[in-house]
Amino acid sequence: MVVMRVRDRESIQEAVRRFRKLVERSGLKKEMRRRQYYEKPSETKRRARLRAERRAFAMRRAQKTR
Repeated sequence: MVVMRVRDRESIQEAVRRFRKLVERSGLKKEMRRRQYYEKPSETKRRARLRAERRAFAMRRAQKTR
């Protein structure tokens, strides 16, 4: 949960901007998007596997260029 106190003499626009940054940094927005739709466990595992494969490919490619 994100908690923010509005400072003295702070405009609404500044407070909203600060709030947006807090939400973005906390990862709340990303989490909400991820939970917006149900994802089957098999799809979660598949995405994790593909992400790991891409990471391994990038590591191999980076080592070849050295």
